[in-house]
Amino acid sequence: MPSVLPLGDPAPSDGLLPPQAADGAADRAFGLYVHIPFCAVRCGYCDFNTYTATELGGGASQDAYASTAVSEVDFAATVLRASGIPDRPMSTVFFGGGTPTLLPAEDLARILAAAVGRWGLEPGAEVTTEANPDSVTPESLAVLKNAGFTRVSFGMQSAVPHVLKVLDRTHTPSRVPQVVQWARDAGLAVSLDLIYGTPGESLDDWRYSLETALSYEPDHISAYALIVEDGTKLAAQIRRGEVPGIDDDDHADKYELADQLIGKAGLGWYEVSNWARTPDQACRHNLAYWRGDDWWGIGPGAHSHVGGVRWWNVKHPTAYAGRLAQGLSPAAGRETLDDGTRDMERIMLEARLVTGVGISSLGESGRKEVAGLIADALVEPAQAFRGQLVLTLKGRLLADAVVRRILPD
Repeated sequence: MPSVLPLGDPAPSDGLLPPQAADGAADRAFGLYVHIPFCAVRCGYCDFNTYTATELGGGASQDAYASTAVSEVDFAATVLRASGIPDRPMSTVFFGGGTPTLLPAEDLARILAAAVGRWGLEPGAEVTTEANPDSVTPESLAVLKNAGFTRVSFGMQSAVPHVLKVLDRTHTPSRVPQVVQWARDAGLAVSLDLIYGTPGESLDDWRYSLETALSYEPDHISAYALIVEDGTKLAAQIRRGEVPGIDDDDHADKYELADQLIGKAGLGWYEVSNWARTPDQACRHNLAYWRGDDWWGIGPGAHSHVGGVRWWNVKHPTAYAGRLAQGLSPAAGRETLDDGTRDMERIMLEARLVTGVGISSLGESGRKEVAGLIADALVEPAQAFRGQLVLTLKGRLLADAVVRRILPD
């Protein structure tokens, strides 16, 4: 969740959605995202909307945050019903951040219970929290499991100490296998997040991190290329020459190595940056984003989407808490997508998935572009397979360029 909010139209203070949001809602899945904006340390590469726990007071404090989040859950349920959108049980819930597990596990359980009380959960629903390896205990993970969480995603990032130091991560590599075992003992599925391309990280460093992560036999792995965002500590360090810059060829080499080793270990690629041990262990919450389902985002800076209407909350936790305390929508702005924009976004997102984009859905101009891609065998970033346009390995590295080529003018 980037810290800079997009431009958009003013959002109504009552939060009500336009009539189009209700069209077909009963046939769409509904999920919940809960943003926890606190971190013990602000990592030098991170541009997310996060705050160290001691920076904020009043209703935005760490101690009061669960109550504030519950108030938005109540507000959301009221707005959806008043907007003519039928009640739907949640198919996925995802607690992200920040570091959600900086809050007591009982607070996370309380937020989840409030949401379940309002909407219910589908049978077999996926409920995930992100966590830093040094922010959980066996007891806290057991509390989460008993509250209904099914999955935990640990921010491992690297198994190499000097890489973790550049990233400002606070855990030690030896902590990761310990917390993975604790999560398994609690009955939670385990995902590990990795980052490649950190300044000073060699290809051998990255290989070691991959092999180490795979040795823990996670159910799921995410591997993200490091992006240096303007305004971050890392960007300033690179500008001053204190650490080397980012190299696109190095990123490509590391991505190819990740795909090779992760696939060899038995996890299947299903999205540009994600692999799962079985299709059922893919992150269903993120798949809901990529497939354009409905979700409500709880928390400061959180984004929501319902029926082609997208909105985002005010960024600062104090302003967020203040608006809810007054009974007002915390939304800072919103946009209503037209059919053309929704089609463009659908293609951009579906092209990232292993299932690809349905060629028949591209329109005549788009199908002609696909034919051109298929004919160009030497630089082909995609292939036609059973009526779908599916990215090859090279295509995944060029995903945005591929999407631009297949879109109609």
